[in-house]
Amino acid sequence: MNFFAPCPRGLEPLLADELIALGATDPKAVPGGVQFAGDWALCYRANLESRIATRVLWQITMGRYRSEEDVYRIAYAPTWARWFTPEQTIRVFVTAHKSPLRSLEFVTLKIKDAVCDHFRTVAGKRPSVDTQAPDMRVHAFLSADTVTLYLDTSGEPLYKRGFKEAAVEAPLKENLAAGILKLTGWKPGEEALCDPMCGSGTFLIEAAQMALDVAPGLGRHFAFERFKHFERDVWLPIRQAAEARRQPPRKLAIYGSDILESQQRKAFVNLRSAGLEGCVEVIRADLLDLQAPAPAGVLVANPPYGVRLSDTTELEAFYPLLGDALKAHWAGWRCYFFTGDPALPKGVRLKASKRTPLFNGAIECRLFEYQMIAGSARKPKPADNAAGQDPLPKD
Repeated sequence: MNFFAPCPRGLEPLLADELIALGATDPKAVPGGVQFAGDWALCYRANLESRIATRVLWQITMGRYRSEEDVYRIAYAPTWARWFTPEQTIRVFVTAHKSPLRSLEFVTLKIKDAVCDHFRTVAGKRPSVDTQAPDMRVHAFLSADTVTLYLDTSGEPLYKRGFKEAAVEAPLKENLAAGILKLTGWKPGEEALCDPMCGSGTFLIEAAQMALDVAPGLGRHFAFERFKHFERDVWLPIRQAAEARRQPPRKLAIYGSDILESQQRKAFVNLRSAGLEGCVEVIRADLLDLQAPAPAGVLVANPPYGVRLSDTTELEAFYPLLGDALKAHWAGWRCYFFTGDPALPKGVRLKASKRTPLFNGAIECRLFEYQMIAGSARKPKPADNAAGQDPLPKD
């Protein structure tokens, strides 16, 4: 069977590697996700184990179209009644790229009518539409001349891990946070990790789950469990294996802090809800004053930027101080900042060793890497060079 797993833009290669490790065949990274093939066991594992996918869509059919009536005909043909019942609610989602059709709302209506008319024909009744919490989600993608229909095997997006209680004003989605952690090259168990602007604790929770080998989907259910052809005898061993693999909570070299006590409390609440209480140290502190908790490690943060929380004037004053703090307190660390603010690299006055384009929803962002070389906070003295020593590298 063929599947498509969407993900945050920029993380497609990481998702392809993740799916290959889970047993996917023929993975193909395309903008916004990965196409792949496999059986139902793979579909179940991908939902349970993927840290980066937003959802897993099962391809139902594909056809060429020129009009809305063609789309209706293609959507009417599949045997929808084999996969779910008219008592279950539905919702149709449509996305398009270069489609000549004028109204996606009308296309959505035609697909909904096609599915309902199919049920009326074969079952004598039609499913109801639920726009808030549907049992079944039908996804359609329109290119310039083809329409592809999918059934969503995930239900709620996979970045909703099923445990977070305390939210913040500008949350970072869990799958994007997990992808950023992978991009840093952080090695759980070998390197310390710190998020000094932790907010609700998303980076901390994702990192702790990686360190303890906790499958990200263990705290929730999935839409495939409501399919008529759901293979419970295949699913249960997969879930039980993940539960058996999960390591018990323990103190980890993962540290978080936030300048606001309210954010610190939210991180505590969410760590406890995720079963990670006591695994991560979270304190109230200002990043500008914070000392590194270990001689070396990975610092990762999602600082506020103008389109989210702070005004431009505040950020212009903050960035130079941030650069000074990194040089003063974080020598020996690899520091990563995820931001949609193009002023950050110029403001911190440090040379980024790497810039990775990523998208936070529709916002184009960058992940900046700064390697804080030990001893780089001071300038070399002439006597050092006279003694035949190499000058210390400049930031």
